[in-house]
Amino acid sequence: MTAVPVTSADLDALEVSWFSALCSDDYAYLGVPDGALRSSWEHCRDILLEAEKQGFRNILCPSSYQVGQDTLSFVAGCAPLTDRINMLAAVRCGEMQPIMLARTIATLDHMLKGRLTINIISSDFPGEVAESSHRYQRSREVVEILRQAWTQEKINYDGKVYRFQDVSTDPATPYQQNGGPLMYFGGYSPAALDLCGQHCDVYLMWPEPKDQIAQRMKDAHAAAERYGRTLDYGLRVHMIVRDTEAEAKEYAEHLVSKLDDEYGKLIRDRAHDSISLGVAHQAKARELADKFGYIEPRLWTGIGRARSGCGAALVGSTDQILTEIEAYQKMGIRAFIFSGYPHIDECISFGSRVLPQLKTCSLPDAYGRVPTETPKTPLGAGERR
Repeated sequence: MTAVPVTSADLDALEVSWFSALCSDDYAYLGVPDGALRSSWEHCRDILLEAEKQGFRNILCPSSYQVGQDTLSFVAGCAPLTDRINMLAAVRCGEMQPIMLARTIATLDHMLKGRLTINIISSDFPGEVAESSHRYQRSREVVEILRQAWTQEKINYDGKVYRFQDVSTDPATPYQQNGGPLMYFGGYSPAALDLCGQHCDVYLMWPEPKDQIAQRMKDAHAAAERYGRTLDYGLRVHMIVRDTEAEAKEYAEHLVSKLDDEYGKLIRDRAHDSISLGVAHQAKARELADKFGYIEPRLWTGIGRARSGCGAALVGSTDQILTEIEAYQKMGIRAFIFSGYPHIDECISFGSRVLPQLKTCSLPDAYGRVPTETPKTPLGAGERR
C-alpha cells in the first residue's frame, strides 16, 4: 500500500537515474578540489556516457551558477553522443523568455527523439534575491506557457510577469506527444506544492527519515488532489554501496576524512538554493543524526557537511541497498536519482552491484509520451507551412 495514490500505481518498474556533476560537485575526498574532477565538458560528458553504458534510464543535468557547464548547452552537446539514456535538464524559470525556452526545449526533444525530461527550478538568479512569492509566480507562469506551447496551436497568456497574444506554437512543438516532456519538481513551501500539484508530473524529494518522506508525499498529494490530479514521486539521494556493510561505512568515513568544516560551509553557502526550506530540512537532519552521522540505519548525513541541497547517502551492502530501494518503492516512489563520489567510480559500483537486480523503465515511455515514429510536427514529419 503506497503512502498516497500515485499516477503510476500499476507500474512495477523504476526509473533509475544518475547525476552528471555540471555544478562543480565531484570529489575523491569531499570538499577537497581535484582538477581531474572539475566540471569540464569532457568530464561531465564521460559521467553521462558511463551512466548510459551501465544502463541508467535517465540522468539529472543540474543548473547552478558555479564553474561548470550550462545545462541546456550540455544536453544539446550530448544528444548525438547517446541513444538510450534520457536527460533530465534542470531549467531555472525566468532565465530565458518562456516562449523561446519552449522552442529550445522542443528543439532538444527532437534532437533526443523524446529522451528529454525537465526539472523545474525556482531559485534566485545570480545576483538576485527575490521574494519567494515572486519566484514561484514566475515559475508558475513559465510552466503554464510551456504547457500551452506543447499542447495548443496558439499561446495566449495574461499573467503578472508575462503577457502574450496569438503566438504560433509551431516552432515550440516537441517530439513527445500527449503533453510534451515530463516535468519533475521539488520544493516544500505551500506555493511550491501548489504549483507542482496543478501542473507537474513527478514530485522530487531529498533524503530524510521515511516518516518525513511519507509526510512530504501526503502534502504534495493534497495539493494535487485539489486540482483532481495525482503525481508520481521521486527521491534524490547519494549512494555508497559495497559488498559488505563494513566496507560501505568505511568508504563513507574515507570520503570525509580530509574535509575542513569551514570550507564545507563555504561550499554549502555558495549554492543558490542555500537558504531554501528544503536545505533547512537537510540541515535539520544532520543535527538529529547520531554521532556517526546516521539518522536512519542506512541514511548517512555526512554528505551535507560540504554540499547544499541533497545532503545524505544510502550506505550499505548490495542486499541492504536493494532492501532500502524496495521499501521506498512500496511507499510509492517510482523515480530515483542517485549519485556518488567520485561520480564515475560510484556509477560503476552501483551499476555493477545493484542496477542489474532492478526492473527499470523510462517514465516518458510509461506515460505514453514518446511516439514510435517521427511525429507529424513542424520539426518532425509534419507538412511544412
